[in-house]
Amino acid sequence: MVAIEPDSPAARAGLQPGDEILAIAGEVPRDVIRWQILTDDAEVELAVQRDDRRFDIVVSKHAGEPLGAEVHAALFDKVQTCDNHCEFCFIHQLPKGMRRSLYLKDDDYRLSFLYGNFTTLTRFTELDLERVITERLSPINVSIHATNPDIRADILKNRRGAVSLRWLRALLDHGIEVHGQIVVCPGVNDADVLDDTLAGVLERFPELASVAVVPLGISKFSTQERMREHTLNEAQRVVDLIEQWQQIFLDCLGRRMVYAADEYYLMAQRPFPAAETYGGFEMHEDGIGMARTLELEFHDDSITEPTGPRAGFFAWVDGAPADGYRAPRQGSPAEVVSVGDGAPALTPVSLSPRKNAPVAILTGTLGAPVIAPLVDASGRNDARIIPVPNDYFGGNIGVTGLMVGEDVARVLEGEPEGHRYLLPDVCLSRGVFLDGMSVSDLPRPVEVISTDGAALRLALESTA
Repeated sequence: MVAIEPDSPAARAGLQPGDEILAIAGEVPRDVIRWQILTDDAEVELAVQRDDRRFDIVVSKHAGEPLGAEVHAALFDKVQTCDNHCEFCFIHQLPKGMRRSLYLKDDDYRLSFLYGNFTTLTRFTELDLERVITERLSPINVSIHATNPDIRADILKNRRGAVSLRWLRALLDHGIEVHGQIVVCPGVNDADVLDDTLAGVLERFPELASVAVVPLGISKFSTQERMREHTLNEAQRVVDLIEQWQQIFLDCLGRRMVYAADEYYLMAQRPFPAAETYGGFEMHEDGIGMARTLELEFHDDSITEPTGPRAGFFAWVDGAPADGYRAPRQGSPAEVVSVGDGAPALTPVSLSPRKNAPVAILTGTLGAPVIAPLVDASGRNDARIIPVPNDYFGGNIGVTGLMVGEDVARVLEGEPEGHRYLLPDVCLSRGVFLDGMSVSDLPRPVEVISTDGAALRLALESTA
């Protein structure tokens, strides 16, 4: 265990950070999901190892009360790895020399439930289905890409891709909430294939909670000849097709069901849809409705619970359990400080030294046109945006979540000292960029802020 909450049942029972739990009520849990279920009772029998000593502890508490102990990882057994060979897979497009954990491809329904990862269901089994249904592991995110069996098998480069959507039907039949995703590759599953896929969704999977349509992200390291960026006309056609199908779903099901990623509207040079068309912004984590939520949070100071990203890319590989499965940690270096009117917004990694200094916002090239109108509306004439070109990955990669320390450092080298530099936390995992650099390695001090409109507004209002 890596943390024990003070005054919790675990603390009162004498458990300590570093203790290893060997079993709970005689069962060795496979993951943090099962851990939470087994520790939900009023009396929890633990087999513990501390250094070289083994002993048993019975933790007494109220039924349903959290144990107050955080484990070191989300999964205790092996990750269910992916045996697909998708040409668009971003893991295959990573450069050499990154952390080894980043190269692990998962197709694990548990990581889908915990972190929002997408699973193709090609390695899903009857036992997996039984567990999902019994323990109500919902929602689950499923990669669809195409509903035509032959095309889906070709996209996944796995013959099981032709039949694995039967598990999607089974999940829906048992009332599991499922969100779908379609990664669109120009010339492969766009145009008529995308049209046929959405028709297949309506016919076969109308209970889906949502379907996110996102563009192919291709780095300079891709070796797949078929994979390329969208043209302007192709992006516009995708947007037009999605909006046509939104109306069909609205007429048939009473809801829009399918949404195009914000990136598509930027690529198509089209305005973002109105905020009310996104429903409850359920697909915010998939880059859908981010621009509108950022705008709403920036202008409306009554919003107390921003919908910023829960974590950065590849968050699960760093081992920490997902939100809702962690014990609070006192005195953490990521303690939040207050700015402006006292609302929490900034994480004190390192703060710029000057008061009333000019402000610069670091963001990906795709984030710049989204943030620009907000900065203009702030009324701060000394505030500017610094787009950070993603030379590390190259290609069409421009999302803020994939900014790396090397690129940020290169840009900051040419910026003046003494200014305040705001860095969105979505590009960090435990204070570390994807390339392994930390904020302390940057040539200028930065303020790491939550990736939401409220945090941006408060940071711009602050003169600290």
